Parts: sequence; structure tokens; C-alpha cells
Amino acid sequence: MRNSFVPILLLSVACTAGTPPEEAEPSLKTDKGVDAAAQVIRVGMLNDESGPAAVIGTPYANGKRLLAARINAGGSGLLPEGWKLQLVERDHGYNPQQSVQLYEEIRDQVLYVGTSFGTPNTLPLRPKLEEDKMVAFPASLSSQMASNDFTPPLGTSYMLEAERAMDFVVEQAEGAENVKAGIVYQQDDYGKDGLAGWKKAAERHGVSIISEQTVDPGQKDMAAVITGLKDAGATHVLLTLLPSSSGPIVGTAAQLQYAPMWIGTTGAWIDSFMNPEVIPSAVFGNYYQMTSFPYWGEDVPGMDDFQSTFEAHGTDMSQDWYVLLSYLQGLSQVEAAKRAIEGGDVTREGYLAALKSMKAFDAGGLIRPIDLSKSPYEVSREVRVLKPDFEGKTWTVAMDYGEPGVTPKERPGQDAMEDEANAMHPPGEGGD
Repeated sequence: MRNSFVPILLLSVACTAGTPPEEAEPSLKTDKGVDAAAQVIRVGMLNDESGPAAVIGTPYANGKRLLAARINAGGSGLLPEGWKLQLVERDHGYNPQQSVQLYEEIRDQVLYVGTSFGTPNTLPLRPKLEEDKMVAFPASLSSQMASNDFTPPLGTSYMLEAERAMDFVVEQAEGAENVKAGIVYQQDDYGKDGLAGWKKAAERHGVSIISEQTVDPGQKDMAAVITGLKDAGATHVLLTLLPSSSGPIVGTAAQLQYAPMWIGTTGAWIDSFMNPEVIPSAVFGNYYQMTSFPYWGEDVPGMDDFQSTFEAHGTDMSQDWYVLLSYLQGLSQVEAAKRAIEGGDVTREGYLAALKSMKAFDAGGLIRPIDLSKSPYEVSREVRVLKPDFEGKTWTVAMDYGEPGVTPKERPGQDAMEDEANAMHPPGEGGD
């Protein structure tokens, strides 16, 4: 009996000792904003759906709602199966003080802030973000965002957009001597970022900026602005402001028979400008858009997947470029969350570490690869120029992707990053 009992006892011990370590579910380290038992990540949203940028802010808010709906429906593969997002949303109305107050209200409830809308509304948060070890993703491409670990941008800065815009106008004019540059910029850090880039590139090309005009967010009367540009003789004008200003500016110029080349940084355009019932197409006939992002329906990997998501979960949303931009930003956020979960550390510090492990993220082929591993951030330097096709309600490419002052063939760093991305997965399959 003794001899036969021992192996049975040992077998019993082995069976009750638990799952072998390699098969065990890893325990998750968490602090705030994560319910590991329910598999829920709470995400803060500081939107503008009532202020002067609401025409952008509302579709931007919808982009994150669209992403959350897709993930929460299950089967997306964007987070480990079973995990969901809960959005904790607030509307600051493009008011910096209100942004700070609302952040204080939600700071202990969320893992990260998925949208902090606007440059002037995000900058005052940075000391608090550092204190809380909280990442807040800005709906802003201000170069100041890139200087802080806790405000990672998604694309090329306004400053670099403005520099590339000057390269474009000098090429289009067939020489710097044919460019008389003007600028209309918003009187905040967003506008000043564009002004700095425009001036830097103008000096490089030997172009004189003969008129600098400023506007306040929500300003409607643009007669003095247009008169200043027209009297100075500006032939090429950069717009670094909100659509609530760019529409009245271009419309007033048409009324005063002033028709320079207009170039907008990201944030100056809204897709409703494509609608002739909103503004006559001829008004924007000489308008060009700077961007480092795809446009809606562009033939790039991942676009069909996005549009299918919109058809399934965006029935109460308007089709808008900023829905797409916000959704793209959200993809980078949930990729970091996925890595944090798989790594067993979904604390705020663990989330930041996971984000910084993303060296060539391309959102499933939707964007050019970006590098989130560097500090300060410089996720990308490439910008292209688009021209609206009002008849087709789409865009044409006026100048392909390139860095300011650098031709496409002089981009060894970017080519190496794309090679790294392609080596890790075929184009369009996402990942790092």
C-alpha cells in the first residue's frame, strides 16, 4: 500500500498545485483609471464642443467615440479580447481656465487623457500632468507639445508645416523673388508656432514677409485684415488659425477682389468648406492645405477598415476629416495600452513606458511611420501639400511628402524608419 500510495499522492499534489507558471495569467500592476477585474480602461476627454473651435472639436470628440465603440463591440484586436474603453468626457469650450478645472475633476478617474483639445488649453496642464505622471494627448501639433514627455503629438508640428509651406510657394512661384509673403495667425501658441516656421523658412529662402496680421479665436470681421494684406501686396498668405477665422478671411478677400495663394496649416480647414451651400467653391479655388495625415477615403492601407468602422458605429456622426484624425490618434493610444496590458504594467508610468516603445508606428498603414521613443518628441518631419477637389469632394496632391528644405531623395532617416516598419509587418497590418 505504501508503495502504491506515494505516486498517487504526488500526482494529487501536482494536480492541485495550480497552473504551471508559463500558463498562468500574469497579474496586472495598476494604479488609477484601470479596473483589471472588469477589464475596463477609463480615458479622459477634454473636448471643445461649445467654444470657437467646436466645428473641429465636435468631430474630434466623435473620433474617440468611434474608436471606443469599435473596441467595445469586441473582436477589433486593438486591445486584448475582453478589454473595453470607458470615456470620461468634459467640454471646456476652448477656455484654458475651464480646461484646468475639468482636468482637476477627472484626474484621479482616468489612466490617460485621450484628447486635450487645443494648444492654449493644454499648455497650462503640463505641470499637473508631470505631477500625476499622466499622459495627455493634445489635439494640437504645436512644437511646444513635443517638448514634454506627457503631451506626445501625433504628427509633424505647425512650425514644420509652415516651413514646408514656404518651400512650396517658392517652388510654385518659380523663385523667391516672385514671392511677397503674408501671414494671418491666431494670437496664441498655435498661431505663433506657424509664424515662427514661416519666418524661419522665409529667411532661408531670402523671402520678405511684408504683412503680418493677427486674429482672435472666433473673430468674424476680417475687413481690416484683408485690407492690410492687399495694401501690402502679399501674393502668398499662410493661415495659422481656426476655421471660424479662415472662412471669413477667404470670403472677405473674395468680396474685396483680393486673390492671393492661401496656404493653411492643419487646423485652418474643415470639410464643410467642400459644400458650396456653406461657402462658394470659387472662394477656396486658390487654397492649399499642409498636412502629415491622410484624407478621408484616400487609397492607403487601413482606410477601408476605418470606413467600415464608421459605417458600423458612426451613424449619428458627420463625415469629417477631424473624425479620422482623432481616430488615428486613438489608435496610437490603444496600441500603447495593449502593450502595457501584455507587459503586465498598466500604471501611468507603465503606460508611458509602453508608449515610448513605439518606434515606427503606422496605424495599420494609415499614416507615415512615427517615432514616439525620443525625448523630446519629434515623431515626424514630413509634410505634404493638398489641394481641394471641389467637384469630386476629395483632394489632389500638390506636393508630396518631404521635410522642410529637403527633397524626398535626401531622407535617409525616414527611409530607414519605414524599412524597420516594413520588416516588422507587411504594410497595412499596424503594430510598431
